[in-house]
Parts: sequence; C-alpha cells; structure tokens
Amino acid sequence: MSGKPIVYHIPVCPFSQRLEILLALKGLTDEVEFHKVDITQPRPQWLLDLTRGTTALPILLTPEGQVIKESLVILQYLEQIFADTPVARSDPYERAVESMMTAMEGSFTVTGYTFVMNRDPDRCEQFEADMLGHYQKLNDFLVQHSPSGTFLFDHFGWAETVFTPLFMRFWFLDYYEGFDLPDDGRYARVRKWRDACLAHPAAQQVSREEIVKLYYDYALGAGNGALVPNREVSSFVFDPHWQSRPWPPKAKYDVSASDRELGLLV
Repeated sequence: MSGKPIVYHIPVCPFSQRLEILLALKGLTDEVEFHKVDITQPRPQWLLDLTRGTTALPILLTPEGQVIKESLVILQYLEQIFADTPVARSDPYERAVESMMTAMEGSFTVTGYTFVMNRDPDRCEQFEADMLGHYQKLNDFLVQHSPSGTFLFDHFGWAETVFTPLFMRFWFLDYYEGFDLPDDGRYARVRKWRDACLAHPAAQQVSREEIVKLYYDYALGAGNGALVPNREVSSFVFDPHWQSRPWPPKAKYDVSASDRELGLLV
C-alpha cells in the first residue's frame, strides 16, 4: 500500500471524473492514486475479490484496505478526509439545497445514456422530450435558488462537481443525436450554468473528441466494453490511443463502422 487512497476506475468514466474534479478544487490531485481498469477484458480476480464480485466502478481502496463503492459515497468520503478545503457548503440550508439538486442527477443520467444507446429512430423524439424535461427542471431549480448567478452558489461547488462530468458525456448526444438545448428563455439559466461548468479549469480531465470516439459503441447499443456485432475490438480499448483514431461516423441508425474504419486495428 502507498499510504494513499487508490481509485480503480474506467477510462472516461463520469463518476470517476467527479472525484478528480473534487480533488482539483481542493488542490490535492496527487493525494489519491487513480488506476485504470480495461473494461474490454474480464475483471481480474483480485479486483473481484475487492468488490466481492460486483463489476461497477469506480471503487476506492483506503490505506487501511477498506473498500468504498458508489461515486457519491466516495465523493463524500474524500470531502471528509480532506476537509481543510471544503467543496460542499457548510451552512445546513445551503447544503440541503445542494443535496436536493444532486438528487436530480440519477434520472438525468439514465435518460442521457439510454438516449445515446437507443437503436430505434422512432423513439428519438420521445427521448429528446425527456431530456429537455430534465433540463427544464434544472432550469427551474436554478431560477428558484440562484436566479442571477452563474453557479448554484457563488462559485463552482458540490452540485457542479456532480453534474459537470455528465454535461461532458452528453457531448455524445450532440454528436450522435444532434441534441442540444434550444436557444430560448426556457433553458437560459441552465445553459448559462452548463456552459460555465464545462469551461471551469478544474473540470478539464477529458475532451469532447475523447468522449465521442470512445463512446461510439454506446451509440450502437453496446455499453461497458461489450462488442458490437461483426466487430472484434471495442471502442474502449487503450491501444490504439484515441487521438490516433479518426472521428466516428455521426450516422448511428444506418451505419456501423468497422474496426478498420474506426482505426482500432493495431
């Protein structure tokens, strides 16, 4: 053991990026070790032993050898052990407001990922309406609690740490589904918030190009390293590096690019 907490995570995982953002905000990036797990391969036995057979990541291994699961739980653990530079609000009411907003994240995430994995073009209109419904709720929440601000409170904080990785992953909705927020007043406050979150210096661990390229198989309905039919290599492989690959085709309902076309053959 290194004496530091160790996080085992999937590359470009939004739930792991939350932890990286929190540490960046605290100026403590080097206080936790991050080890990537190749999800295109079966989980190694030593990792399954740590997780007691579950495959969801990230997990955190404490210096004492204890295992913590679920990103929001890990986030709170890191907030508490590195308490000198708090990210969460200290005022009880403000902390409750953060928690209420954080509670909106689960269904937002599920809808976005289900949308990109959809293979039925006739369902796209409903998915778009569902996503806009989530953004409308976030907009209304921000109008209620921070009508003239940029972030939920006076700076990028806990709620932003939770949501920003998802705003970044949903670049795949823009690329593969042509989805974005309408440029009108119903979404003006949440658009301002989202754009400020995306631009924040503490949240630059991944790029749009990386997400679009690695999540190509998700757009074809194959998640978590599963193989697309008639393919031999997952878009989540480490090698070839994503920067050396061409951009995938945007058309996801009538085109399925080959391993060679995706630059996945070494």
